[in-house]
Amino acid sequence: QVQLVESGGGLVQAGGSLRLSCAASGRTFSRYRMGWFRQAPGKEREFVVAITWRSGNTYYADSVKGRFTISRDFAKNTVYLQMNSLKPEDTAVYYCASDESSSNWSYWGQGTQVTVSS
Repeated sequence: QVQLVESGGGLVQAGGSLRLSCAASGRTFSRYRMGWFRQAPGKEREFVVAITWRSGNTYYADSVKGRFTISRDFAKNTVYLQMNSLKPEDTAVYYCASDESSSNWSYWGQGTQVTVSS
C-alpha cells in the first residue's frame, strides 16, 4: 500500500535544468529501492536511474550518467531527480517507482511531463 506523487515537470530549453520530486506515502518501512523511468511518445518505457533506500547506492542509464543525479530524503520520504544539461531527446513522461522489498517495481507514480525544446 504505497502511493507515489510526482511533481516538477515542465518545459525547459536545451541545456537547462529541471528537478523532479516523488513523495511516497503508506507503508514503506521495508523499502528496498526507488527509481525513475521515462517514456517518450511511441517508445517503450525505459529505465533512467535507481537508488537503494538504505545504502544510497545509485545506478544510472548510460544516456543520463553525468547529467542526472538521484537523491533521497528520509525525513520527507521523497526521492529527487536533478536533471542538468537537458537535451531534446530527454523529452518524455517521467515516472517514479518503488520496490518495497519485493525485487520488483510494484508501485508507480502518475507521471510528470518533461519537455525539452531546442
